[in-house]
Amino acid sequence: MSPLLRRKSPKPADRTVTLLGKPGCHLCDEAREVIVRVTGELGAAFEEKDITRDEELYRRYGEQIPVTLIDGRQHDFWRVDERRLRAALGA
Repeated sequence: MSPLLRRKSPKPADRTVTLLGKPGCHLCDEAREVIVRVTGELGAAFEEKDITRDEELYRRYGEQIPVTLIDGRQHDFWRVDERRLRAALGA
């Protein structure tokens, strides 16, 4: 394939992982631990959003939390698989 046609994958440091969850959610706590560890090691940005503070997020993701987004696109829900997250971030 021509080098001009190849897409370069973003580096982990150029990615943002978002955790959608709510207070008191034990699965969210477990997901946060994995995400913080992986993003910390790879240099990716991490942010967290409380779905109880956003009606649209609550309506859309309320039955799936915790939900993991990478660069705004849904990656996972309920559980975070560390190997899968690392692979998605390009590690």
